[in-house]
Amino acid sequence: MPKTIRFHLDENVSNAIAEGLRRRGIDVTTTSETDLIGASDHEQINFAIEQKRVIFTQDTDFLRIARAGIPHNGIVYCQQKSHSIGDIIRGLTLIWEYLEPEEMQSKVEFI
Repeated sequence: MPKTIRFHLDENVSNAIAEGLRRRGIDVTTTSETDLIGASDHEQINFAIEQKRVIFTQDTDFLRIARAGIPHNGIVYCQQKSHSIGDIIRGLTLIWEYLEPEEMQSKVEFI
């Protein structure tokens, strides 16, 4: 398991968030970079598990997956248009700074 959280951003997430996180030295992949555009949510979860990444999403379907008890490395959820890009980057940065990857196992955090 990596020593710090690594994120995978769902396809509905702005690339500006990935860029902002990378400027802070945070390891991030995006759905488009990993050729997962159009992939099912379960495929996204499987990718994140294989890569030991926490998913950041604005898609409530991932909350249903978590409620169903499907294993995952962690999900961070933010309702679309509820926060600015800067606020989302700050929220994800705080999670990265203060939580260990093990603490995110099968957990959901909300921004």
